[in-house]
Amino acid sequence: MADVQRELIGDVVQASKLPAKRRAIPIKPTVERLAELLYENGALPDDLVRLVGLVTHPGHLDQASLAAVVRNLYPATKVPGDAVLNVVGCLGHGELKPSLTIQSHLLRWLVMVYHVLERPETLSQAYGVLFNLLDTAAIRPQLCHVLALITRRKHVRPFRIQAVLALSRQTGSDPALTGLLRVFKNYYPEIIVGEATRGRAAAFKHPDPQWRSRLDDIQADHRSRARVGDAGPRNGFRVNHLLSKQMKGQASNLPTVRTLHAQEDSVTLEEIDNADAFVRNLEKIELPSQLVAVLADPLLQKLMILRPDNEASARVNNWVKACATDVITGDAGVDVLLDVVEVLQDHVAATKSSPPLNLFCVLFRVWNGVDRREAVLKALSFTPMKPFKRLYDTILQPLENCLVSGTSDTLLVLLNFYTSLLRNWIVTLLSTEDKSSLDLSSVADLVEHVHTLALAISQSPLSNKTTAHLAILDFLEVTATLIAHPDLLGTVRLTLPRRSLIYILHFSPSLAVVSRVCDVVATYKRGLATIMSRSEGISVEDNVLLRLFNGLLMDICNCLWRVRAFSSSDTNAQGCHVFPTVTQALEAYAVMVDPDTKLASMFDLSHSPVLCLRSLECIRELEDLELAETGAGHDPLRQRHGGPVTQTSLAALRNGGGLHLTWQEYRVAVLRHLEEKGFVGIQQLMYSAMKILLQKSQSQSQDRTRS
Repeated sequence: MADVQRELIGDVVQASKLPAKRRAIPIKPTVERLAELLYENGALPDDLVRLVGLVTHPGHLDQASLAAVVRNLYPATKVPGDAVLNVVGCLGHGELKPSLTIQSHLLRWLVMVYHVLERPETLSQAYGVLFNLLDTAAIRPQLCHVLALITRRKHVRPFRIQAVLALSRQTGSDPALTGLLRVFKNYYPEIIVGEATRGRAAAFKHPDPQWRSRLDDIQADHRSRARVGDAGPRNGFRVNHLLSKQMKGQASNLPTVRTLHAQEDSVTLEEIDNADAFVRNLEKIELPSQLVAVLADPLLQKLMILRPDNEASARVNNWVKACATDVITGDAGVDVLLDVVEVLQDHVAATKSSPPLNLFCVLFRVWNGVDRREAVLKALSFTPMKPFKRLYDTILQPLENCLVSGTSDTLLVLLNFYTSLLRNWIVTLLSTEDKSSLDLSSVADLVEHVHTLALAISQSPLSNKTTAHLAILDFLEVTATLIAHPDLLGTVRLTLPRRSLIYILHFSPSLAVVSRVCDVVATYKRGLATIMSRSEGISVEDNVLLRLFNGLLMDICNCLWRVRAFSSSDTNAQGCHVFPTVTQALEAYAVMVDPDTKLASMFDLSHSPVLCLRSLECIRELEDLELAETGAGHDPLRQRHGGPVTQTSLAALRNGGGLHLTWQEYRVAVLRHLEEKGFVGIQQLMYSAMKILLQKSQSQSQDRTRS
C-alpha cells in the first residue's frame, strides 16, 4: 500500500507541473484516491515532505485539489523539520506563494500537528518570520494560534507588544490579536495593562478534534506495526526476541537470545523486562545457549559486562573465527564478513571491548576499502594498545592499503580514523590506574606515524585545503592532551608535531585554522613547562625537541606580535624554515608591492591576510565607543584611522585628533576582540609566550584577588 501511495504522489507531483489543458487524463480522481490512502494510513516523513512541497511550491493544481491534500496530511510518525520550514517559507504575499486560503489551511495544519513535531524548536526559531506576518488579515487567526503555541518568555519583547497593541487598535480589537496579547500578558503582566486585553478574545482551541482523533489512530497503528519491524528493543532491559526477523541483512545470521535446558528454579534473560528485575537476579541469570547474540542484544551485553566470563567470550570469538574461515575457504563471500562487522561496530562501541582483529586480517584480503567503510573504521577505532610494529604490520598497514586509493580524500578518511583511535587510547590511559600494564610506547609511535601522514596531507592537492587543515588540527588537539593533561604528564614519550606542518597551518588562509593551531602550540607550551618544572633532569633527546619547539614558538610570535616575520637573528628563531634566498626575494617583491610596508610586518595583527579585517573591526569599535562617550566630557574624534594600524600611524592619529591609543594597547585590544569573536587561540598563545603580556595578566589576577 505504501508503494501505491508513493506512486500516486509522484503522479500528482508530475501533473502539477503541467497546465490542466495539457494533461492527458484528469488529475482529480488521482487526488481523491491519494486523499483516501492518506486518511487510512497517513504519510511517512519523506512522503510528507513531498506533499508539503507540492502544496507550498508554485504549480498548476487547482485550489480544491491542494486543499484536499492539506486536509489529509496525516503524519504517520513525527513531522520532520523540512516540512515545517517549507510551510513557514511559503507564507506571505507574492506571485510564487500559495493562495492565502491555502496558507491558512497550512497554518491550521501546523496547529493540529504541533504535538508530533520532530523538532518543535524549528517553529520557535522562525518566530520573527511568523510574527512579521500578522498584518496579513486572511491568515491572522491561524497565525496567532501558532504564535500562542510557541511563545515563550524570550519571545515577548517590548517592540512586539507595541506592534500587537497598535495592530489591535487598527483592526478594532481583533479577537485573535487579543488572545495573543493575553498570552504575552502571562509573561509580563506588569507591562500589558487590563484594558488592552479586555473584550472578546480567541480561545485557541484545537481546530478539529475529529481530525486529531484520526491522527492518533493512524499513529497508534503505525507504532504497533513498527514494533514488529523495529531494529532494536525499545527497552534496553528487555531481550530483543525478534532480532533475526528485524535486522535482515547484517544480523540475519545471528541467533536470538534463547536459553535451552533452563530449570524450574533458574532465571533466564527472557524473563527480564526491567532494570529492577535485572539487578535483583544478576548473579542468578543463566547464560543463553548461543552467546553470539551478544553482538546485537543490549541486555546480554550488559550481563556479560557486569559478569565477565572467559569461556563465554571464547565462544563468541570462535563464532566470529568460523565466519572468517568460511570466507577463506570460499564457502562465503566478503558480504558475510561485512555483515558481521556492521553488527560488531555497535557491540564494541557499547561495551568498549576489543574487536576480533583476526576477523579484520581476513577482511583486508578481500575488502575493496569502500563498502561499509564507516562500520569497519568505527569497530577498528577500539583496537587496544599493542606493540606498534606488530599492530601496524598486521592491522594498520593492510587497512591503509585498502583505504588509500590514490586520491587525497582517502588520506583524510585515514586521518580521521587515527584521530578516533588515539582518542580511545587516551580514554584507556585516563581510566587505567596501573599504566605499567599498557604498552605506552605504542602511543608515541602512533603519534609520530600520524604526524608524517598529516604532513603529507597538508602538502597534497586537496579540493578543500581548509577541511584538510581542520582535520589535521582535530588530531593535533588530541595529541596535545597527552602533553598537557595533568593525569598524563610524563606518561608517554615526548613527541612534537612536525615543524613544517605547524608552519603550513600557521600560514593558512583560514582564521579558524590559524587560531586553532595557535591554541595547540599554547597547549604544548603549558604542558612542556609543567613537565620541566616537575622533572629533575631532562634527556639529550628531549632537550633537542624543546629547543626546536622554542624556535617554532618564537617564529610564530615574530610573525604575529613582534613584527619580525621570517627573522632568524633572535635566540632560537628559525625564520619559519624559509631559506634566506627566498626571504630576500620576498622582501624585494614586498617593496615593489608597497614601499611603505616591509615583509617583516606583513604577517602581524594589522597586516596578516586573515587578521587585517578583524583588527580593522577592532579599531572601528574603539572609535565608535569613543564617539559614544563624547557626551560625557570627551572631545569628539576629528579623524578616523584608515588602517592598517602601525606604531607610526597611531602616533599620527593622536596628533591629528584621532583615537588616543598606544601600540601595546591596540594589540591587546585586538587579542580581546578576537576572543570575543570566538578565535581564542591567538590570545592564548600570546599570553603564554610573551612575558610582558604574561606579567600583565598575573598582575590583573592579583588585583582581582585583592579586591
